Amino acid sequence: MTTPDSAGDAPKKAPAKDPWDLPDVSSLVVGVLGGTGDQGRGLAYRLAQAGQRVIIGSRAAERAQAAAAELGHGVEGADNAECARRSDIVIVAVPWDGHAKTLEGLREELAGKLVVDCVNPLGFDKKGAYALTPEEGSAAEQAAALLPDSRVTAAFHHLSAVLLQDPEVASIDTDVMVLGESRADTDLVQALAGRIPGMRGVFAGRLRNAHQVESLVANLISVNRRYKAHAGVRVTDI
Repeated sequence: MTTPDSAGDAPKKAPAKDPWDLPDVSSLVVGVLGGTGDQGRGLAYRLAQAGQRVIIGSRAAERAQAAAAELGHGVEGADNAECARRSDIVIVAVPWDGHAKTLEGLREELAGKLVVDCVNPLGFDKKGAYALTPEEGSAAEQAAALLPDSRVTAAFHHLSAVLLQDPEVASIDTDVMVLGESRADTDLVQALAGRIPGMRGVFAGRLRNAHQVESLVANLISVNRRYKAHAGVRVTDI
């Protein structure tokens, strides 16, 4: 029998996937660990406002429930473990100094989950903010090492907590750099970012490239202090 190969014809390649053909994530439950902090509250507010079901987590369930009641839009509050268990996608927005301890304590609850790390390891001195380099290379890589049974990605690093929490701001005009090892996972995170008006999720490489993305926040802090702004990042020509 003659086949395309034996006839000298190269097998047809599947058409390249459109990078902007992203999945529907509207039915997924999003948990935000550190949801009572400024960044976590802001992300929870924007996603819930966009129609996403959101649960914010805190070490104390009562604190999370109080913050959820303030945010409205159907946001729920729970302790970190329950938040992780009940969520499909879990955003990690805890302070850097509590990052490792928090994730170590939730390894079982986060198993099988899509984890989105948005923690920026930074130090501060009289010269301003500067990047720290974790032993693993980045906060995201630390998360991947601590959560071997989770699907770890990195995103939402460059967002202004002030703008996120301001109800008078209708659109957050910025790109979200998304990093991860699986295209299916980074597509989900890109789609989640795109739920927020003005935002666009942009694939930015594998987790080994997360350090420079996390570190850029130190530069943005300097920009914002000099120009009294809430600068984000836009990627051109895509």
